[in-house]
Amino acid sequence: MKRVIVGLSGGVDSSVAAYLLKEQGYEVIGLFMKNWHDDSVTISNECPWLEDSNDAMIVADKLGIPFQVVDLSEQYKERIVDYMFKEYEMGRTPNPDVLCNREIKFDVFLKIAKELGADYVATGHYCRKGEEDINEESVYKLLAGADINKDQSYFLCQLSQQQLAKALFPIGELTKPEVRKIAAEQDLITADKKDSQGLCFIGKVRLPEFLQQKLKPKEGVIVRIPQDSEIFDRLIPEFETKESELEFFATKYSYNAGDGKVVGKHQGAHYFTKGQRKGLAVGGMKEPLFVIETDVVENVIYAGEGKTHSGLFRNVLFVSNEEIHWVRKDLKLENGDFMEVKSRIRYRQKLEKAILYKVEKGMYVQFKNPQSAITEGQFVAWYVKDELLGSGVIS
Repeated sequence: MKRVIVGLSGGVDSSVAAYLLKEQGYEVIGLFMKNWHDDSVTISNECPWLEDSNDAMIVADKLGIPFQVVDLSEQYKERIVDYMFKEYEMGRTPNPDVLCNREIKFDVFLKIAKELGADYVATGHYCRKGEEDINEESVYKLLAGADINKDQSYFLCQLSQQQLAKALFPIGELTKPEVRKIAAEQDLITADKKDSQGLCFIGKVRLPEFLQQKLKPKEGVIVRIPQDSEIFDRLIPEFETKESELEFFATKYSYNAGDGKVVGKHQGAHYFTKGQRKGLAVGGMKEPLFVIETDVVENVIYAGEGKTHSGLFRNVLFVSNEEIHWVRKDLKLENGDFMEVKSRIRYRQKLEKAILYKVEKGMYVQFKNPQSAITEGQFVAWYVKDELLGSGVIS
């Protein structure tokens, strides 16, 4: 009998995952990961992890499976929180959920599972796993979830073959309504529970306050760049090579404080991210202002009016060699190779046609259509059909 450790988060998805595994004849153990101690930056007084671990325990009890809480807050602080501070400080925007899966759920947690004699770890992610024999080796595939509205393969885009080999995604073939229906039929306490928002199982965190613990507020100006600024009329040269063309279009617009007019103040450029609308608190415009660039050195935020502002759009991005990750190592591109894919630069985005170009210093991703708010530090993931082949950090 194979033993599976399920990460029970106290939500409906992982509850149903545990139930299904038990039905499939696995020996199931539920573990709740506690990753956060500092309640000073959570939004509400209710302590989310206490409530969640309690719900997880009630579900485990109902299913008749062993349950325990593991405290991973030290590793979480080291690998996720410290990394987030560092990225924000450099003016990049990290994705803690992707990291959390790579570093915590399928690394620290996986090690604990192995110590408990587990054959697999399982989570309540909406994605599927495939397997194929290629050159007499088992190759694992990360496939999109059957529920197109909930597909979470993007969050797992940094997993390796070794991690996928040990992973199970029991609800990957189901839709969210089906999952809730099963939970209700089995009378699980989490059946109607709202989906958790906020940082990967920290609970609801106010991001600026969270960041202010380490990154001190520093007043600066917000400069509005007009839509008809000549910055956007850059002359497109004749390109001698495909690489020089890609490099040109991957280069972001650069602004100076003199390129527009000061329309407001902010408390620190490192709290803001490209494409952000909330928190600018500047009134009197025809259309809302969006952040088009942040300069953490000069502490200036550049903003543009409306979500179709030229400063928001580019169709090429670059990933440096050390940030390229292939889930399917056997399909990895060599220098000079290219590949037609579908790609996304954020979780909620529909897949867009793109071409990957591998060059000596890294890889370019050229989208057919311009993309809004390509943000350094976020992950770009690429797919062929419904399989996620790899990902990288946007530089």
